[in-house]
Amino acid sequence: MNPKTANKIATGVLYGTAGTIVLILAALLGYIIVTGLPHISWHFLTSPSKAFTAGGGIGIQLFNSFYLLVLTLLISFPIALGAGIYLNEYAPKNALTSLIRTAIEILSSLPSVVVGLFGFLIFVVQFGFGFSILSGAFSLTFFNLPLLTRSIEEALAAVPETQREGGLALGLSRWETVIYIILPAALPSILTGVILSAGRIFGEAAALIYTAGQSAPALDFANWNPFDISSPLNPMRPAETLAVHIWKINSEGIMPDAKAVSSGASAVLVIAVLLFNLSARYIGRRLFKKINCG
Repeated sequence: MNPKTANKIATGVLYGTAGTIVLILAALLGYIIVTGLPHISWHFLTSPSKAFTAGGGIGIQLFNSFYLLVLTLLISFPIALGAGIYLNEYAPKNALTSLIRTAIEILSSLPSVVVGLFGFLIFVVQFGFGFSILSGAFSLTFFNLPLLTRSIEEALAAVPETQREGGLALGLSRWETVIYIILPAALPSILTGVILSAGRIFGEAAALIYTAGQSAPALDFANWNPFDISSPLNPMRPAETLAVHIWKINSEGIMPDAKAVSSGASAVLVIAVLLFNLSARYIGRRLFKKINCG
């Protein structure tokens, strides 16, 4: 066969495969959004859910999802940042660091249900946190930490070696070079990784079923005492998130308008994850231009 013909055939197959995958994903996302958008309203986004009557919303579940996301990032980001700096800037290339990187790769591919069962045994049962936001946040930290660490390490590795040499040539210590030169240069990529991991956390369900719980108690948004069970800021209360709520609706089916609530909640979840991804790209590009072009 003519090499040019073979190249055209191979290129056509690759384009066709990629196009098919994109069309399938677009059709799936389009179906979820088109069927869910008519059910989304301000009342739907802010009102509490109802178990046995129609007309409920996802207000508490939506708040729980964002609260759990913020708490998880507050726990996981400092650890991931420190681990990424150590692995890329300080760790020697030996068998131990290779083992650590292999462990990170393995942990990043763990099924979320395994992380949930681990969190249930350790945080819910052993530590006595019960089904709570704190148990869910610690479990999602284990779920998110390997991916976030790897993302930060790759962002630091992408910074040219000449910038490190320049910092040392100016008389800065290694730590000062990392803080004042390497981290600012890697900031766009780090922020992109954080936002993408936030989307992953926001859409997680399996790990939270066993840790954060499947109930959403009534909250008093005028009560900001974090030690009160009715306070939205209480980290020890059970918290049904949006993804868990969707799973629960479809598994129980006791709501008269279960299909409408499920469709609307799924559309909100998909739109939120899409916004996380789009904002990661936009903010990353803007920061990159600002840092490199002034």
